This record gives sequence, structure tokens and C-alpha cells, in this order.
Amino acid sequence: MIDITRRTAVLGGIMALGAPAIIARAADVIRIGVVSPETGAAAESGSFMRNGIKQALDAVNARGGVLGRRLEMVVADDQTTNPGAVLAFSRLASDSSIVAFIGSIRSTQVQAMAPGVLRTGRPMMIGGTDPRLTHQNNKWLFRCRPNDTYSAKTIAAYGVQTLGHKKWAVVTSTDAFGTGGRIALTAALKDLGITPVLQQGYTNQQADFTPIVLQIRASGADLISSYCTYETDLGVFARQLRQLGVRTPWLGSPSIVDTSALELAGPALYGTYGVADYAVDASPASKAFAAGYQKLYGRIPDNQSSWAFDAINLLALAIGNAKSTDPEAIRTAILGIQGYQGAEGTYDFDQYGDGLHGYSVVQNQNGTITFIKYVEFPKPS
Repeated sequence: MIDITRRTAVLGGIMALGAPAIIARAADVIRIGVVSPETGAAAESGSFMRNGIKQALDAVNARGGVLGRRLEMVVADDQTTNPGAVLAFSRLASDSSIVAFIGSIRSTQVQAMAPGVLRTGRPMMIGGTDPRLTHQNNKWLFRCRPNDTYSAKTIAAYGVQTLGHKKWAVVTSTDAFGTGGRIALTAALKDLGITPVLQQGYTNQQADFTPIVLQIRASGADLISSYCTYETDLGVFARQLRQLGVRTPWLGSPSIVDTSALELAGPALYGTYGVADYAVDASPASKAFAAGYQKLYGRIPDNQSSWAFDAINLLALAIGNAKSTDPEAIRTAILGIQGYQGAEGTYDFDQYGDGLHGYSVVQNQNGTITFIKYVEFPKPS
């Protein structure tokens, strides 16, 4: 891995050796730019992301790399902010030797970077799940997680038809991710004849959820559903729910099963349900990824690492199939990937750049995330 802040000095040293050394170095590697939270509230999730990338890079390089060249990641810190993400991407995009990018898991940051990605004209693999990200005429964004059209339909169907709940309290962040989730979930509930008894937004990285908890308690809701962008927020919300005596069942978006959220909230999340784009027991590929991750890092992985692991493998596959690092050739090759078994699921890219079209339903049983079932949706034509 090369950190963008150190890379300037590295390149300076190479330039002192002359142009032939630069050309030789460029021929040795294929560089992938990574926008990652090194600092800020999501720094821990950033470590999961980079671990997943490194796991994939090491495996690809051990097999001989791609086109006879090693893959290398160049990391820029997004500081867990939208302006930081834009600046980090700008720094990476200024390096013409970087052939593709891995962006953020957070829709709000992908949304902020999207205009720059369009101008730059090189592929970016993203983890943000706001459905609108791949439907805004930006041909360079490719999603390595299922979007929230599918998470909302899965949450609504399981909560209403399986768990039998009719009075929903919907709590979401007010950023792109939370807004997209709220829109998709309320639409899915409407299709099932349900209107939430409470819809409440909150600002990211909020210290006190007491007013929202009190509204939930007064609403008569028999189920809480949530789209929380940051694990820290979800942890605070969970603890305050329980501290104020709210024991209402909870069915949340994938952040409810992220490792950081589980560690922050502890028993406050016991018994909750969630939809998960990554579940260890969902497939042989997801189990193999988890076994490799635990062996390397001594922790159970979550979607922070799985989607990034898949992103590297998908880029390696696309570059190899294209037999080129030309951006248009890579783009065409990504869209042509069908039936690839990744940690997150089976990738069948559609015309919009979405590779996955389903979610797993899981439950937190005393701190262990237990797989219940996988729900697949038809790929858009």
C-alpha cells in the first residue's frame, strides 16, 4: 500500500533517478486508488475496508497479478467527511497512473465525489447503497453491494409478512443514504398497505437520541426500522433505547450488523434483526472469505471489508478480461461480468452498474449474527 501523503516523496525520489526508472516502475504495477476513512468517526471501518482490499490484492498478486503486473493500492484519507472525500479523490485522480478507484461505502460521500468521477472518466467501484447513485447518468460508477431498493423490500416483507408487525417507526439519517432508504422503505411498506406511525430523521454523528427515543415510545410502534449511516450513531441510539426502557423489536439496514456497531452497542442489539449484504453463512464464497480474513486479522469480517474485497477481485477480473487498462475497456468488461461468486453474493452486472440484487435476513442472537435466509430479486432489464 502507498499512502498518498507519502507517495509525493516517493515519486520525487524516483524522478531524481530519471525517466527510465519511472517508466520501469509504471510497467511493474497496476495502481488502484482507494478513498478510505483513515481518520474521523469511521476510521475503524476504514481499517476493515483496507484489510479486505489487502486480502484480495495479496491473493491476486500471489497468482501472478494481472496482465503480468502486480496490483497496488494508493490510499487517500477521506477524513469521514464529504469535503474530505472530494479532496481525497481529487488527489488520486490527478495521478494518471491510477487506472481505477475504490470509493466509499457511504452514499453521501459517493454522491459528493460523483461529479469528479464523471469528469475523470475512470471506473470507480462503490459501496454506497442509495439507489440513485447508479441512475444519474454517470457511467463510471459500479456498485459492489445491493442497493436499497432491495434492502427496503426485504425489510418490509420480512417485518410485515413474517414478523407480523403493522405499526412501524422509521428512523433514518438525513444524508443521501438515510434519505434514499426512507424513500425506498416507505414505498415498499405502502405496497403492503402499511403507513409508518412515525418517520424521524437525525443528523449524522449525533450525541443524544433521547428525543427520538421518546417519540418512538409515545408512537405506539410495534417495530423500529432504521437506516443509520454511521456505526457510532447506531451504537448510541441502541444504548439509549434500552436505557429508556424501550424494548420494541428492531429490524435495521446493514449497519445494524456491522462489527463496529456490535462492539459499541453490545447487549443493546441482542435480539434485533437486520438485512445484510454480507453474511458469513450465506454461501461457500462468503465462508471462504471469512475464514481467510479471520486467519489474517483475527476478527470476524463484515460488509466494510467484504465489498472492498470483491471490488479488487472484480477489477482484476475485468482488467484481465479486457487485456487492457484502458478505462473504456475496463468499463465494458465490468458490465460483462455475470455469475461471479463473490463474498457479497453472485455478481450479475446490469446496465446501470449494479452487480448484486438481493439481501440476507439475519438475527443478532446474543452477539452472534445468525443467517436466516437470502432474498433474491430479478435483475432490471
